[in-house]
Amino acid sequence: MKDKFTPPPASLSFGIAPQLRQPRRRNGEAELPVIRKPKILVVDADQAVRRLMGARLGAENYSVQSVDTALAALDTCVRSRPNLVITDLRLEDMGGISFLKELKSRWPLLQVIVLTAHGTIPEAVEATQCGAFGYLVKPIGREELLGQVQRAIAASTFDQNDNDWRAKIVSRSQLMEDRLSIANRAASCEVPVLLTGENGTGKELLARAIHAASPRRQGPFVVLACKDRQRPILEDELFGGDSRESAWRRAQGGTLLLDEVGELPPDVQVTLARAIAQHSLPSANARDANPSAAPKNARLICTTSRDLHAMVRSGGFFRDLFEQINILPIEIPPLGRRREDITLLVSHFLEQATETGGQKKIYSPKAIELLATTDWPGNVRQLFDLVKQHAALSRGKLISKEFVQQSLGPQRPGMPAYDEARDKFSRDFLAANLQRAGGNVTKAARLAKRNRTDFYKLLERYRLEVHDFKDGKHRTDGEEES
Repeated sequence: MKDKFTPPPASLSFGIAPQLRQPRRRNGEAELPVIRKPKILVVDADQAVRRLMGARLGAENYSVQSVDTALAALDTCVRSRPNLVITDLRLEDMGGISFLKELKSRWPLLQVIVLTAHGTIPEAVEATQCGAFGYLVKPIGREELLGQVQRAIAASTFDQNDNDWRAKIVSRSQLMEDRLSIANRAASCEVPVLLTGENGTGKELLARAIHAASPRRQGPFVVLACKDRQRPILEDELFGGDSRESAWRRAQGGTLLLDEVGELPPDVQVTLARAIAQHSLPSANARDANPSAAPKNARLICTTSRDLHAMVRSGGFFRDLFEQINILPIEIPPLGRRREDITLLVSHFLEQATETGGQKKIYSPKAIELLATTDWPGNVRQLFDLVKQHAALSRGKLISKEFVQQSLGPQRPGMPAYDEARDKFSRDFLAANLQRAGGNVTKAARLAKRNRTDFYKLLERYRLEVHDFKDGKHRTDGEEES
């Protein structure tokens, strides 16, 4: 079953089974980048409009997706990064102008064309003043549509040879967006990058994204796992041996990723630091400089789930090497600090785990809520593995909360659901006021700034008994007794 549900390696780069990988080559030469189609998202509540737009734009070699609500559109933008959004001004869940402003605030360079009826042309004009590229009046003529779309794509940041460097990273979290912004800037320079974070957060995936955004994108991307490797084998792979070409040499013109660099043996750390400082590698039989294999010809990225600062202080990591690889550090937050990404990741992973032509499965709302409020010590990798398991083992189209709970085991969710947290706060708040009032409902209602009738209804709703809070010491003469 494992082979059926394993997506391509680039999508699995959450630190899982790192291997030495190189780009596909044809006749000894790296393949040319794939020519991409401009991506267009159509947002309209009318299914007929969506179908018509999809047919017209698809026939012109555009990649078209369509959704019927603003919220679905925002999720799709996070996942697919369209070059152009064509949206109706009349959406059920959000006003057209508000939706436009939300799109432009999140993705200022995204081009947006609004659709309008004759009676709402003033709103369309307002939309263009708020950043829309232009507007189209329904019914929409084919030539008018294609002409404006062509101009909008030309005005966008679309590049047919662009590798879409962050396409494999699924996130709507502002925390993660901040890290991606740093990574994008890091891609344009040559200094070493140190990616830190817990196991399973996606460090290798981000390293691949940095490589894809860099001038070295056409070069090889070589991964060397430093953990759980025998020292002689690791040393030969890193520096080369009698019958083995070094990882440095294989990464020439590209990027070398040292995965879990904190696991390097101490003497290997010293040798690596010396090689980086001298821009040369030790020879196979003696640790003499070999200028013909200069590390500077490969971009170095390192990952670690360990606290290298603490290791340096305790003597467990060579200080010189730490200073050499820590020039541009990027910390990847654990999944627990970006819970808003969980539902998006679940949807993405479920789509990946579904066999081509197989039954499409969905989670029930309660199941999604459970996944979103569960602790994930294994982070994105653990969530991915669980979704694969659900896709493989669940029966029927709907994956229920009970099925998810069974697969999670007896553990309790690490974070309460919103309704649960709200109810607990309300109950505690009412109880605290009754306690302060000694069980006097009138006084408790006054403290809570609610009238007596509403307060009684709240007590009944949260099953609080007044007599449990009665205390004669709290009553004063002349006060009304409940």
